[in-house]
Amino acid sequence: MAFHVEGLVAIVVFYLAILAVGIWAAWKTKNTGSEGDRSEAIIVGGRDIGLLVGGFTMTATWVGGGYINGTAEAVYVPDYGLAWAQAPIGYSLSLILGGLFFAKPMRSKGYVTMLDPFQQLYGKRLGGLLFIPALMGEMFWAAAIFSALGATISVIIDINVNISVIISALIATMYTLVGGLYSVAYTDVVQLFCIFLGLWISVPFAMSHPAVTDIGLTAVHQVYQAPWLGSINSLDIYTWLDNFFLLTLGGIPWQAYFQRVLSSSSATYAQVLSFLAAFGCLVMAIPAVLIGAIGASTAWNQTEYGVPDPKSKKEADMILPIVLQYLCPVYISFFGLGAVSAAVMSSADSSILSASSMFARNIYQLSFRQNASDREIVWVMRITVLLFGASATAMALLASSVYGLWYLSSDLVYIIIFPQLLCVLFIKGTNTYGAIAGYLFGLVLRITGGEPYLYLQPLIFYPGWYQDDNNLYIQRFPFKTLAMLTSFFTNVTVSYLAKYLFESGTLPPKLDFLDAVVARYSREHMDKATLVKSDNIVLNELAPVNPRHSLTMSSTFTNKEAFNYVDSSPELSNTEDN
Repeated sequence: MAFHVEGLVAIVVFYLAILAVGIWAAWKTKNTGSEGDRSEAIIVGGRDIGLLVGGFTMTATWVGGGYINGTAEAVYVPDYGLAWAQAPIGYSLSLILGGLFFAKPMRSKGYVTMLDPFQQLYGKRLGGLLFIPALMGEMFWAAAIFSALGATISVIIDINVNISVIISALIATMYTLVGGLYSVAYTDVVQLFCIFLGLWISVPFAMSHPAVTDIGLTAVHQVYQAPWLGSINSLDIYTWLDNFFLLTLGGIPWQAYFQRVLSSSSATYAQVLSFLAAFGCLVMAIPAVLIGAIGASTAWNQTEYGVPDPKSKKEADMILPIVLQYLCPVYISFFGLGAVSAAVMSSADSSILSASSMFARNIYQLSFRQNASDREIVWVMRITVLLFGASATAMALLASSVYGLWYLSSDLVYIIIFPQLLCVLFIKGTNTYGAIAGYLFGLVLRITGGEPYLYLQPLIFYPGWYQDDNNLYIQRFPFKTLAMLTSFFTNVTVSYLAKYLFESGTLPPKLDFLDAVVARYSREHMDKATLVKSDNIVLNELAPVNPRHSLTMSSTFTNKEAFNYVDSSPELSNTEDN
């Protein structure tokens, strides 16, 4: 396959346009608000993201390269088909559930990152532990979509995969570095438009290719391979349900999602954004499904691709760029390439920014440098954007299956963070002891269940396991959901047990080494007098939040739990007297 100069020029022009929009948004950020809240402007955009931009950026966060390429791959692969392309429905439902139950309490309490409520209730150490699965989830997600882009570009314009991944990562990292959430949000508007237009323009050309059979026929009849609608065997129903719950519930506790929720101008807007994004995810999945169906309906020996077909060449994960390359005119394939590039960058920048935001605020600032200046926090974010961008790029160069890496990115988030988020927001009385126990139980059950994509053999063999052709053990039992439920109930049980033992006097107060039950004012829970301003105390947890907030430690949290013991706090009493 020849090197296509036209394709390279098209990609360069597109990347320059995106970079220009990102730099313009960075300039907008610099000229928004006071110098004292620059870090908050980077993290949550000054909390003034409106419905239009917010809807675009939340949709674009999920509609990434993994979403587009992975959906097309699932529909194309004969053993799966549309029945196993769970991401569009799963992530749309997760956005709906997030809007119904999680967006309002998180936004109305004025948090800055997803980890804030954990550190407020459980302490900064557990917040640091929860940062680990959150970081790994964001990095796996970014790696999956960078891998998707590398495959796409290498197929269409025939340049080295590593070079395409590295250049794309540099562009996304650069405008995220200079503009933060504003750059990410405004570039998402351009990118989502390119995704929609590029893929929909490509579909009619690919569908009308002489080598393509009517997809309505191949949906239910075997022509070149099994029908692309797919089916779910009775033995695989529990695996299907396990993956579906993983995508639906595991799609909620992501910093990339809550960053959009917390950047909205009100709690109601945060809910509406979630519902808009759910609809957007479904709409944006349609062309990817059609492209996967086209790939399954093509006589590849009648195209320049030749034989064997992509599945036999183990190139099923690249079916979308292959369809663009071999079934569309050259200029259309380049336009579609721009669409996939947009999809990748729109999600990669979100993941990189999310990881750096959590590190700068919840690890560096709240755990180690509570008196750090705003300028210092901004520089920490910039450094970590570079580090996390480089890490995601390195993992992308080692990726195997886009869809497999995509599922894996939600595993730790689903099993560890989701049950913790349920407890911290909706179960009163949970404490640090229960949270740590739930964390460990969930982690152990997940690791001992094995992971074929990492060639990790299971230590616990659940009912229904089998060994595939590659001598890998596959679990049919929904052990991921079991691990999540175990983590949740362990948290609740151990929390209430610890509370009873200490409050009843069964255990002496000195054994409360985490200061989670007996000691109400401990360094581990952070001095609550420093978490709020005396003139900004809002006792109603659902009270309206002003559009702009300072990110100083004095205005970190504004919910009523922070003032449960206000009368006995000498610090707050002194403040009020003054």
